[in-house]
Amino acid sequence: MPVAEHRTTLQEYVILECQEKGQHDGLDAVIMAIADGSCRVQQQVQQAALADVLGVTGETNVQGEIVQRLDKASSDIFVETLSQSGHVAAIGCEEIEKPVIIEGDVADGYIVLMDPLDGSSNIDVAVSIGSIFGIWRKKPGETVNEDSLLRPGNEQIAAAYVVYGSSTVLVLATKNNVCGFTLDCASGVFAVTHPHIKIPAECAYYSTNEGNNKVLDEPTKKAIAFLRDKYSQRYVGSLVADFHRNLLKGGIFAYPADQNRKDGRLRLMYEANPLGYVAEQAGGAASTGYQRILDIVPQQLHQRTPLILGNKDVVEQTVLVINGG
Repeated sequence: MPVAEHRTTLQEYVILECQEKGQHDGLDAVIMAIADGSCRVQQQVQQAALADVLGVTGETNVQGEIVQRLDKASSDIFVETLSQSGHVAAIGCEEIEKPVIIEGDVADGYIVLMDPLDGSSNIDVAVSIGSIFGIWRKKPGETVNEDSLLRPGNEQIAAAYVVYGSSTVLVLATKNNVCGFTLDCASGVFAVTHPHIKIPAECAYYSTNEGNNKVLDEPTKKAIAFLRDKYSQRYVGSLVADFHRNLLKGGIFAYPADQNRKDGRLRLMYEANPLGYVAEQAGGAASTGYQRILDIVPQQLHQRTPLILGNKDVVEQTVLVINGG
């Protein structure tokens, strides 16, 4: 039997990446805390019915959405692993109204904003779901409070997402570099499987909910028609799953504003900013349809936004159509 090829582990990769970028201030610990939490969430996802974590809690979160039991379990897991990393000063979470401020002086701390379980409506039917994380460095000498989390996406120093599907994949973006890691469930170790990710030059797919067409304004309908005429539709309805496919295969995801949701549907801080950062580091783009996502100065922690992201040229063409070009 041939000897298995050694693959660089996530921990080895992160240590080297931090050394090359001169970041010796705990970023590696934050990323490994995300990885540790992801392993625990993956176990819950894989055994959801057996672990009795399917269904709803009966509660409604700050977004006005019914809380799935696995949503809450995932939120609790990541808050725990990030809090225990020793390098996180504050955590903002889609499921929690107020940020979690870590007690004590974390001088070299980070701020992490997360959607602990994206696509929760798909949990009960075993469709791919995921977790999303944006990472900002705490300002020097700052006493962290809720306003500390209201930072534009262009100040992120890293972002990550995890897909829980046929395999569990963690994708990490740092400046000018995106890398994918697959979990070896036997060892609990993530190893490099998708090095140097760049969105393919050729856009293959568009991902959008065509059922919303009836509530779009006319310019946005024209933009969706433009995509429909040029590309094949692939739509899971789980943001992480749709984005991950488009990142690897080439494509554009669109959840534009509509007559019922004039401010958009997705969360700026927990979904759009982190995935926008990943897209840009991989050569793509992210827009509201009118503005670069990463340039938005947030006004609220749970702020919503339209989102169009993927291949840069196609995002730009779609935005042009929306704006009457």
